[in-house]
Amino acid sequence: MPELSGLTRLLTELDYPMVVVTTTAPDGERSGCVVGFLTQCSVHPPRLAVFLSVTNHTFRVAERADHLAVHFLTHDQRDLAEWFGSTTGDETDKFDDLAWSPGPGGVPLLEACPHRVVGRILDRRSTGDHVCHVLAPVAAAHDEGPLRQLGFQAVLDLEPGHDP
Repeated sequence: MPELSGLTRLLTELDYPMVVVTTTAPDGERSGCVVGFLTQCSVHPPRLAVFLSVTNHTFRVAERADHLAVHFLTHDQRDLAEWFGSTTGDETDKFDDLAWSPGPGGVPLLEACPHRVVGRILDRRSTGDHVCHVLAPVAAAHDEGPLRQLGFQAVLDLEPGHDP
């Protein structure tokens, strides 16, 4: 196997955008987590690819869901990244003390995150320890002004709420 320590160092220095992904299963169980693996994967038609860790609660809820909401975090929302990234939905209802409303497919839309996209899940593909969810956007919102996003480097020190 080739030496990959250089790859690890390189990837750790990148500044991926951080988002909170939320979802709701048909039985009403809801969940959300911080995600750093996402990308646009088609222009026409527009598509997003969101990768969820197979070890977290949100993945298990998303397996039964039809939609995901992707909330783009701003540079001053590290507290939300910490809440959704360092707490597990296996033990805590992350939405109890947050202002949110149901969106398409019942997904929780966080009032604190006006930059967001809701997508219908078209496909799921295993990529290793994450599963890619391909989304067809059904709703999107962008608040006034530029999105000064929260990046990976700002949350590098957070302890995950579940085993990696």
